[in-house]
Amino acid sequence: MSAVLVDKFTKEGFEVLTAKDGQEGLEMALKIHPDCILLDILMPVMDGMTMLDTLRKDPWGKHACVLMLTNLSSTEKEMASHALGVNDYLIKTDWKLEDVVKKVREMIGA
Repeated sequence: MSAVLVDKFTKEGFEVLTAKDGQEGLEMALKIHPDCILLDILMPVMDGMTMLDTLRKDPWGKHACVLMLTNLSSTEKEMASHALGVNDYLIKTDWKLEDVVKKVREMIGA
């Protein structure tokens, strides 16, 4: 997750955890059970689509709140993400930081 997102969410009162790659993110999510996962498609070691697919096979992960926040403006990737159960798919360049925070608050009911 970019430093800008970490800074914004921290200032908004969220506890933010980051992972260096998709594999570490998956392991953290399954251990910690965060309220919401911001996921990118392009990540080292394990891409976001693989992470989402693997996450959804876990009993907790089936219902985890996942927001795909990516630069990939691809109808195919968006459809595939929804097929894997992503809660929402946002193109980074189309959204202001404040709107992403608002979206996360709506998704987690905060």
